[in-house]
Amino acid sequence: MQKLTKAIIAASVVLSLFRAVLAEEQEPKKETNYPRLNASLEQGFLGVLDHKIQFSKNNTLFDYKKDGGQDVLFPIGKYSLDLELDQTHSFVFLNQPLGLTSRAVMNDDMTQDNITFKKGTPVNLLYDFPFFRVSYLYDFNPDPFEELSVGASLQLRNATIEFQSANGEQLVSKRNVGPVPILKARYKKRINKNWWYAGEADGFYAPISYLNGSTNEVIGAILDANLRVGLDISEQYFPYLNLRYIGGGAVGTSSEKDFSGDGYSNNWLHFLVLSVGINTPIIK
Repeated sequence: MQKLTKAIIAASVVLSLFRAVLAEEQEPKKETNYPRLNASLEQGFLGVLDHKIQFSKNNTLFDYKKDGGQDVLFPIGKYSLDLELDQTHSFVFLNQPLGLTSRAVMNDDMTQDNITFKKGTPVNLLYDFPFFRVSYLYDFNPDPFEELSVGASLQLRNATIEFQSANGEQLVSKRNVGPVPILKARYKKRINKNWWYAGEADGFYAPISYLNGSTNEVIGAILDANLRVGLDISEQYFPYLNLRYIGGGAVGTSSEKDFSGDGYSNNWLHFLVLSVGINTPIIK
């Protein structure tokens, strides 16, 4: 009888533990209120994989990494807001500062827009290409803590590219502001209760003249893609590690010509970014 009593007690304890685990697994997720507004901040460094540029035909295809001082790491940050209207529809607002400043002595004669910087000339180089982006996403995943979204973005470029001799006597300065339509996709998946991974991509490849209504014969491409892994350390702060690729460029002739150039440009870049970020809700 004593053995039977002990067996019944042991079985009761096991059954109670099983019920507790089962109840925890089936516990409904916390109710999500909408709209939700989340802010993300990233800070890290950028490495140039490849970056070449040319202004005017028959001029120099200049290698920024090999000859222009872009063989080092550059600090970079990114700021964004996510506005989730409901479980399906959301908007993303992104501000991306992107400025690379370097100095180099020309190893060979270098000509841009028919202005030649002789071999041995110290040159200040500015490649400032910040952009602003607003995106719409439609989420096909009903789980409010995961995501499988597709949508579109409209990016506004605000570029300033300069070559200036150190004595200030020679200057090639190019400026350009304009909209760029882009396709977008985003994914997020939980590993367990605290850890998650995600991916995101904005990109297109097309003749720009067909997209923005311009008559310029220009071909362009953009790809901004990242992979990240994150940890939910609380209900307020969600840090993550992010690996990002920024690439693209354009080649063709613009109808807008400078006093010394013919309007032709050839500009392609490939950047790799490693950063840490944090996401926090502002309205939840």
